[in-house]
Amino acid sequence: MKRRPVSPFSLSFLDIMFCGFGAVVLLVLILNTDTVRARNETFADLSADVIRLEQEVLTGEDDRVRARNSLTVVENEQVATEGEAERIIETIKALEIQIAMLEKETIASRSHINELSSDLKNLDDEQKRQGAQTTDAAEQGDKVRTFKGDGDRQYLTGLKVGGKRVLILVDVSASMLDETIINVVRRRNMDAASKRNAAKWRRALATVDWLVSNLPPTARFQMYAFNTDAQPLVSGSGGKWLLTSSRKDIEAAVTGLHQTIPSGGTSLHHALSVAGKLSPRPDNILLITDGLPTQGRSKPGSTTVSAAQRLKHFDAAVRTLPKGIPVNTILLPMEGDAYAAAAFWKLAIDTRGSFLTPARDWP
Repeated sequence: MKRRPVSPFSLSFLDIMFCGFGAVVLLVLILNTDTVRARNETFADLSADVIRLEQEVLTGEDDRVRARNSLTVVENEQVATEGEAERIIETIKALEIQIAMLEKETIASRSHINELSSDLKNLDDEQKRQGAQTTDAAEQGDKVRTFKGDGDRQYLTGLKVGGKRVLILVDVSASMLDETIINVVRRRNMDAASKRNAAKWRRALATVDWLVSNLPPTARFQMYAFNTDAQPLVSGSGGKWLLTSSRKDIEAAVTGLHQTIPSGGTSLHHALSVAGKLSPRPDNILLITDGLPTQGRSKPGSTTVSAAQRLKHFDAAVRTLPKGIPVNTILLPMEGDAYAAAAFWKLAIDTRGSFLTPARDWP
């Protein structure tokens, strides 16, 4: 069945209804479109908010993670620091213990060093002492006694001090106190200390010291002091020989002479007669005197004696001397004795000995 054309201006109810429905539909669509647009816009806004919130959440999470990581690092550092502190404390304790031990060791070391220093000082002192003894021994050589003179003045040229048996005769008369008669008289009245300190007597003692120090170490010796008599300087040794190798004998003789005080006159007879009393006889005589004798065998009746009488006493004394014994005379100066030097010089020639008068500053 064919549909009948419809006029634009002739609409049926159905058409109107259809048109109205379409309009409604269109309106609905329009509304839906607006709704959808509004919804989409809302959704878009919500999505943006969601995204922003998500980003904020993520950002906050990152911050929390960073904060947590930072906290972990701090905690780790704190743990490490605490561990380092404990290690440092332990190290300090160990060092304190070590310091205490070192202090003890230091005290012990100082004590040991002090002991070593003391030992070293003692050894040094001993070395110096030994060195001094070695020097003294080197200086002494084969001498029986050390004698220290002034510089090079430790000699007497031409004096014969050798021999196997040496007799030393020392004049201890009052004239040994000085070089002039008047001073001898003055000193003779002084006290014992002044007499011992007389310059001439000190020279005589130094001369004997020098002679003794130069005796052969293998020889035997005897020492007598004489004035108006002759006595051995070692008590109880009269007529006996002493040993130059014995320090006791040497020191006893020298000490005995140093304790003697010059006094009295001079008898050369008693001095030279000692040679005949020793057995065996001496093979060398050392005579220390200051002039010709003032008496012979006995004491003279007169208080004065002339030069000729003194020479006569000298010749008589020489005749008592056993033959073959050299006499070495050391003549100390004395005024008013003009014949003394010539007489003792002739004695040296006759006995094959020696004669000398040392300078005033010897030895």
